[in-house]
Amino acid sequence: MTGEETITISKQEYEQLKLKNERLESEIALLKYQLEELKRMIFGSKSERYIPQDPNQPTLFEIPEEEKPEKPVELQTITRKKPETRKQPLRLEIPAHLPRRTEVIEPEAVPEGARKIGEVVTEILEYEEATIYVRQIVRPKYIVEQNDEETRIVTADMPSLPIAKGNAGASMLAHVVISKFVDQLPFYRQVQMFKRQKVTIAESTIGGWFSATCKLLEPLYDTLRGKVITTDYLQADETPIPVLTNDKPGSTHKGYHWVYYDPINKIVLFDYQKTRGREGPDEFLKNYTGYLQTDGYHAYNNLKNQANITQLACMAHARRKFEHALDSDPALAAEAMKMFGQLYDLEREAREKNLSYDGLRELRQHKAKPVLEKMKTWLDEHLLTVLPKSALGGAIAYTHNLWPRLVRYIDDGRFQIDNNLIENSIRPVALGRKNYLFAGSHEAAQNAAMIYSLLATCKINNVEPFSWLKQTLSVLPDCPANQLNTLLPGQK
Repeated sequence: MTGEETITISKQEYEQLKLKNERLESEIALLKYQLEELKRMIFGSKSERYIPQDPNQPTLFEIPEEEKPEKPVELQTITRKKPETRKQPLRLEIPAHLPRRTEVIEPEAVPEGARKIGEVVTEILEYEEATIYVRQIVRPKYIVEQNDEETRIVTADMPSLPIAKGNAGASMLAHVVISKFVDQLPFYRQVQMFKRQKVTIAESTIGGWFSATCKLLEPLYDTLRGKVITTDYLQADETPIPVLTNDKPGSTHKGYHWVYYDPINKIVLFDYQKTRGREGPDEFLKNYTGYLQTDGYHAYNNLKNQANITQLACMAHARRKFEHALDSDPALAAEAMKMFGQLYDLEREAREKNLSYDGLRELRQHKAKPVLEKMKTWLDEHLLTVLPKSALGGAIAYTHNLWPRLVRYIDDGRFQIDNNLIENSIRPVALGRKNYLFAGSHEAAQNAAMIYSLLATCKINNVEPFSWLKQTLSVLPDCPANQLNTLLPGQK
């Protein structure tokens, strides 16, 4: 007696058990992946950098087998005391453009006839709190006697102000906007900062200034919108924004900023929509003709204007899924990551050489195309052999489904390999969610989209936002409609 029991089952029962086992293995793999993703979100690094390990390079504390001594060898240790060497602290180099206020300190009791042979100059950074001042506009009134019976009063015209009959100038309005949307300071914090300077401004007043500023900027935003849609290559992405509404008292509505980026003319536009449905891009792109680069989100598929749109996909999104699969299947995922690395090395090489669009296309056709062909063969080989619900299976399926869009970037040097630039434009929205938490209404969310559009365009064109906004608010009231495009950041 061996204690073992033999059970005879039919072929049909065997197949059913086999399918059940495969399904359970797939579910276990999916649960493990979800657990790893949760741990990654809470504890893990957000960096997606991947450095392949050289199999010939031993890791720390590992000694190659051939280098291990067969017998312990007694070694005499001689300890020598190293002379103390103190590292000199590296001083911050003070920028030359900062104004200097010179303070001369003469030594005491210098005898008469002493000769000056030089001087010791020490530079120290100091800070003065921002100054709020009152711009007082005085317009003298004159009485002009034209004849014995008629006189008139002459006064200079009032210069145009950003807010008609308001008491906030362009610099104050620019400061309020930049503080909130660049420095992430909600209005109530700005009120507290003003109080420290003994200036009391109600939060409602600042809110009114902001609304008036947005109304003034509306024509410029419309100009930006019209300029974006005339290009033939756009990148698109979306990000949520919580919004307070009367429909949901005590909770927030989940609205969305749809972001469109023109990489050629360096223009960013945020378009607020109440939902993440297809209606947003459908309306925005209804008259668009050209190329659209997005992630794999289904809302970009089957647009009403799809016949005039050629889609590209984002290589970074595909790469990210394989990077997340490194923990569950390190060997196979590393193979894919190595091929992605080769593609991105070529993009880095192109930037370092500052290649033209034609030069970049030639480089991609010559060097990137063979790597992509190799990757496609690899995907086809493993598509049916890897559990579909595992992290690696999901990465392979995602990349395989989007393959025609992913490889399209090598056909034109203007095309980007990924959507990273537009994702960088969205980051201020994520920071804003952590600071001012939500928009007060749908109108406020649209105003935020307007400001984000203009400031993101400043950032991508390396334009200092406060100086630009101050100057723009100063001249915008008198700017003709056909000259608005000259006020856009980085545009002529």
